[in-house]
Amino acid sequence: MAVEGGTKCIKYLLFFFNFLFWVCGLALIVLGILAQVAINNTLVIQNASGAAVPLVIIGVGVVIFFIAFFGCCGAWKENYCMVTMFSVLLGLIVIVELGAAIAGYIFRGKLNDMVDSSLRDMISKYNSSSEDMRKAMDNIQKELKCCGVNNSADWGNFRPDGTSVPDSCCINQTAGCGNAAMHDSSKVYQTGCLTEVENMLRKNVQLVIVAAVVIAFFQVTGIIFACMLMRGIRSGYEVM
Repeated sequence: MAVEGGTKCIKYLLFFFNFLFWVCGLALIVLGILAQVAINNTLVIQNASGAAVPLVIIGVGVVIFFIAFFGCCGAWKENYCMVTMFSVLLGLIVIVELGAAIAGYIFRGKLNDMVDSSLRDMISKYNSSSEDMRKAMDNIQKELKCCGVNNSADWGNFRPDGTSVPDSCCINQTAGCGNAAMHDSSKVYQTGCLTEVENMLRKNVQLVIVAAVVIAFFQVTGIIFACMLMRGIRSGYEVM
């Protein structure tokens, strides 16, 4: 039975949207990795649900990457079962993405308390923690040009003299530059790291949230096209 041009158009639109899904899946993987790296390179997040958001996004991206190929085959071969499975799986992915976006928004609202407690924990355990933890704290202060949580005085217990800070707090870093220089603004950064770290993480999480919502919108459009193609196939159309 000859097919109407509208059904042909749906077939090729679905094929085109699956290519976009493939690109979206790749984009989610990259964004998730960037967000996870940002978290791992700054501090250890104690809230497991918040830290897991980028991992969920990466997982969703990988699944979408493969589902897109599955959808392309189903559309091109006009296979009703494959197109149906594609729409169902894509619907589940949309639900997961929206859940991750909501979790990211909740995590974003709790950043201040989480960053504050994590930074204070890293400072209090700086001398007794592992080398990796010390490097993480040093990297924060070096890259963000800050010192302590709210200011350099947060390092009061760093040395017995109560006036020394790690060398990573120094404006011009040299060995021992932080000794007895806590309040010397010409040598040590006086601005705390809390606001800087919070802003950096907030931007990364916000980027992931926006990406998840935008991609979910395109996926819903793809589901609609898939359902229309399923209807055409089921009605006995022979898509050329």
